[in-house]
Amino acid sequence: MFKFHPSIRHKITLGYYILVTVIIGISLFTLIELWYMGKKVQFGEVTSEFFDTTLEIRRFEKNYFLYGHNVDYQENKRYVTKAQEILDKNLKEYRRLAVAPQLEILRESLGKYGLLMEQFAQLSSHDENQRSALEETIREKGKEIVTIAEGVSKTERKRLHSLLSITARIFAISTIFLSLFAIAIGQILSRMVVKPLQSLEEKMNLITEGKLETVAINSNDREIVSLTRAFNKMLKELELRQRHLVQREKLASLGTLLSGVAHELNNPLSNISSSCQILIEEFEEDDMEHKKELLSQIDEQTDRAKNIVRSLLEFSRDRKTFQKELLALKKLLEETAMFLKSEIPVGIEMQLDVPSDIFIFADKQRIQQVFLNLLQNAMEAITDEGKISIRAQKYIVSERAGQEEICKHPKYRGKCTGECPVDTADTVDIEIEDTGMGIPPDVLPKIFDPFFSTKDVVRKGAGLGLFIVQEIVEEHDGCIGVYSEVGKGTCFLIRLPLKE
Repeated sequence: MFKFHPSIRHKITLGYYILVTVIIGISLFTLIELWYMGKKVQFGEVTSEFFDTTLEIRRFEKNYFLYGHNVDYQENKRYVTKAQEILDKNLKEYRRLAVAPQLEILRESLGKYGLLMEQFAQLSSHDENQRSALEETIREKGKEIVTIAEGVSKTERKRLHSLLSITARIFAISTIFLSLFAIAIGQILSRMVVKPLQSLEEKMNLITEGKLETVAINSNDREIVSLTRAFNKMLKELELRQRHLVQREKLASLGTLLSGVAHELNNPLSNISSSCQILIEEFEEDDMEHKKELLSQIDEQTDRAKNIVRSLLEFSRDRKTFQKELLALKKLLEETAMFLKSEIPVGIEMQLDVPSDIFIFADKQRIQQVFLNLLQNAMEAITDEGKISIRAQKYIVSERAGQEEICKHPKYRGKCTGECPVDTADTVDIEIEDTGMGIPPDVLPKIFDPFFSTKDVVRKGAGLGLFIVQEIVEEHDGCIGVYSEVGKGTCFLIRLPLKE
């Protein structure tokens, strides 16, 4: 069996068709009501005309009885005929109405009234008693006709007013129903169509904040499913590209480090070489203590060289997984500074003020890249002579009264993607400060943006250094802020969770 996969277009079309069907149904019902009301209005006009005709019959009847003019009798006869024609013309059409029996009575009464008037006209004027009796009968019959006609007219007027009231209520109810139905259709379409799109928009907003999370939307619509698949594919590509860019930045930093590592390796290798030469020259001598001392120096310098090479390998290794470990902050910063030792110009002094009892729980390779990027930026910011200060201090929650989030701090300009993750935790604050040229106020808000750089792209990179620094700090549940004054220097503050 083939599965039917709905789409947004089908849902909107279905809602449109349902709404149009309801509108057509209400319109047809309204037209029928209007047609029926038109018939009632038409019949009301007929009953009014019939009632007016009966009044004319009585008027000419009265004149004829008073004055005996034949003209009045002829007019009376004409109006009787007209009343009969009105009844004959409309009786069949309105036979099913409630007033149909009364119309039949009127029809018979008019026939008898006409015969009585004809008999009265044929009587001799000398037969007073018979004329008086017949005149009384005619008057009674005429009165009966007028009374019935008036009753029919009043009944129809009441029915017409009632029908108008009912029709007005029907229109009001139809309007309310149609409005509620349209709102219901809108809500249903909103739940079925707009809600998945809003979920997709929320996911996109998270991605703009740097959270590359896979999009999962509970919808079977073909467009949403296709869009979700394409979006997740794009996210994978972005994640892969971002990882490549991070690796590229790391390799760019690695090139800078190699000269420093070579310089650092040169010292232990020179010591090893010197000790070996002395041993060769004094090999035949019996001074074993001196030989042991030289061998111990060789072993010590070999370990030193091994540590330098291991640190370099750890930094350069392409590691995809995020591996946290307990690290002594002072040792980590000393090792990072060692990488840059040969690159530090003669006029720049680097000071390290970090207690030995501070430990952080971090991925060594990535957090080392943070310090390396910030130290390189500090060195580049100092044009001639200056100082780079690296400080660290513990902050316990109970002792942090008045401490604000970095991202909301009046001094440090931060860029957290959410609530400050270390606002209520024991932390270590690491400051890297230089006495360089500083960052202009119009540039400061943009320094954490990806691909933003004021440097020569060919020589200095693609403007991803501080963006990657921020990403890595947030990966460690920390936050970063910056304070700078033009001509005085720049200070970066990193706040990380503290591990005893």
